[in-house]
Amino acid sequence: MNRIFTLLCALLWCVFVQAQHPCTFFTKNEAEAVKKNITLYPVLSKSFTDIKNSVDLWIGKDVDVPFPKDPAGGYTHDKHKTNYTLMFNSGLLYNLTGEKKYATLVKNMLMKYAALNPSLKNHPQATSSSPGRIFWQALNDANWMVYTGMAYDLIYNSLTTAERKKIEYGAFKPEVDFFTHDLKNWFNLIHNHAVWACAGVGIIGIATHNQDYIDMAMKGSDKKGNSGFIALMDKLFSPDGYYTEGPYYTRYAILPFALFANALNNSNPSLKIFEHRNGILKKALTTCLQQTNINGTFYPFNDALKEKDYTSNELVTAIDIFWKAYGPDKNWLYVANKQGRVLLNNGGTAIAAALTKTKNIPPYFNYKSVECTDGFNGNEGGISIFRNGKGKDLTSLLFKYTSHGLSHGHYDKLGIMLYDKGNEIITNYGSVRFIGVEQKYGGRYLPENKKYAEQTIAHNTIVMDETSHFNGKEETAEKFHSDKLFSSYTDSTVQVVAAKDDNAYPGTHMLRTLYMLCLPGGKKMIADIFNVQSSTAHQYDLPFQYNGALINTTVKYDASIKKMEPLGKKNGYQFLWKEAEGTAVDTLVQLTFLNHQTYYTISSLVQDTAQVFYTRTGANDPNFNLRHEPAFIIRKHGIGQSFVSVIEIHGKFDPVYEFSSNAYPSVKKIQQLQNDKDYTVAEILVDDKKLILAQCNTNNDEKQLHTAAGFTWTGPFTVIYNQQKLK
Repeated sequence: MNRIFTLLCALLWCVFVQAQHPCTFFTKNEAEAVKKNITLYPVLSKSFTDIKNSVDLWIGKDVDVPFPKDPAGGYTHDKHKTNYTLMFNSGLLYNLTGEKKYATLVKNMLMKYAALNPSLKNHPQATSSSPGRIFWQALNDANWMVYTGMAYDLIYNSLTTAERKKIEYGAFKPEVDFFTHDLKNWFNLIHNHAVWACAGVGIIGIATHNQDYIDMAMKGSDKKGNSGFIALMDKLFSPDGYYTEGPYYTRYAILPFALFANALNNSNPSLKIFEHRNGILKKALTTCLQQTNINGTFYPFNDALKEKDYTSNELVTAIDIFWKAYGPDKNWLYVANKQGRVLLNNGGTAIAAALTKTKNIPPYFNYKSVECTDGFNGNEGGISIFRNGKGKDLTSLLFKYTSHGLSHGHYDKLGIMLYDKGNEIITNYGSVRFIGVEQKYGGRYLPENKKYAEQTIAHNTIVMDETSHFNGKEETAEKFHSDKLFSSYTDSTVQVVAAKDDNAYPGTHMLRTLYMLCLPGGKKMIADIFNVQSSTAHQYDLPFQYNGALINTTVKYDASIKKMEPLGKKNGYQFLWKEAEGTAVDTLVQLTFLNHQTYYTISSLVQDTAQVFYTRTGANDPNFNLRHEPAFIIRKHGIGQSFVSVIEIHGKFDPVYEFSSNAYPSVKKIQQLQNDKDYTVAEILVDDKKLILAQCNTNNDEKQLHTAAGFTWTGPFTVIYNQQKLK
């Protein structure tokens, strides 16, 4: 299919250079339609007014275009960032009002960039192999190119031939040449940075009628098709639309995907770019939105800032452009209502109309249990997101068995997270970064991101010998992925998934099975069976990064009252204060914590002996870059080990009436009735009733009959509660 698409593209390239203006953000007819509806729909009117008010502040003023010198968060960085937004918005207003003053503002700024850009060398604050010229990194220059290219197109018809030539050769050519020659290795990456780079070069190509720019943007700097925009659409997404770097970076990459696809569609609709790979961009947006918490924040798979949510500019842009390209969607309308603003295009107008005319917008997003494959062929593992409940009472269990995730990937094979009632319960750290804060390393990723946040101990999966998966080496991790064995999630009462990994630690087999259960009466719990088997003896740590106040623990511990020491010396352990430790022998270890007004208890079986650690981030952090967050770590030794745990949601705390109900866990005992290569059967005593989890570890055939520990069942697993199959 891709070969046919490439041939079709070759026949159609020449059409681009004949495009009329404007054509990158919207067409002339589209602008006329928006203009007619501005006063009809409140959200559209407000969006227009907000843009107009922000631009009018600069009309008749000399806008500074400073020589670049500052990192992110500094004056010159932020000024160039606001400049490209100002130029784009002013270009929009020129088309929607017809007032020449808006075109003049853009022209004057572009002339300053035409004088500045040819003189620029690598930015003085550049620290990476992809330095910028206007900004400290090339990625930000690409942002500038995307929006400034559209701004130029929006005022193209107001410029003289001489003015166009000066802008195209002064403002744009130095940047395009820099990307496609000096930084061609970066430009040709399969990575979110390259999406921005290709979109910037391509949009400028369409705006300036430059066929060479368009060809490089679409097919890579060598124009062979192994990189470039089409290759990025093919290789960064799985067939389900899962983006390999995770949802936080789906948000970031989907903006240039949307804007460049929109420009391509406007200038050459016969290319049918939005239909590519069966509508892969629509799938990407749909999948991205399902990977958010009920407050709209993106799940922190890999590098992620936990504060970022779907009201961000990137998702406003994607939803409004895709509404135009793919048609209405109720979930998108829900998110658009939360966003409270729209683009000034046909999609934004249609959404504004729908928001005005729709009387009953659902109070909550329609979240559901989903699974996504990873890898462009869908054969590199994936993620499972199981959900139970609705609205504010939604519980979400996340299981990650993906490929690494490129340069933003973390070393967390078979890692989990848990959300309940909109709150993080079992957490990932996310990333160590204060974006846009100059005082914190210019807003860049801080050293602790690689030293701690990426390391396995910062997650919720097994760490062997205090060494991260793949020894913390990206080039090794990129070669491998975990694999799902089986799953079932059509019945909200019993949702189960099993996945394995044989490469994180050479010679070691890890198998994790998660059961999301809703028992009679509505009790929710997560059962977690984590088996690890190696050829020699090792130390195995299983951390639970919990979010809440520790209420009670059954382990007799020694607290570090007089002196605290780090838990270890490297691989992230050096950042963990050892607040307390204890030893457990042949018992059930439990930790109860309170998050907001709900109790949660982790119960885990200890056979023989285990050490238990209570830790908190913040050691060896003299610059206070880390949040101080607790963890509960169970340590075992042996050739192989099994961790059978239950995370129980229970009870309520009322701080107003000073009253607690069901504050104690109902899990009384856990035992393994059988655990070997072929089968694992666990018995959990819930109050006075037995919960049986039986699974086959080697055969996933749904029709296969199994017998183990006195139980017989069909398929890879069964769940029995109070002597009845749970369903």
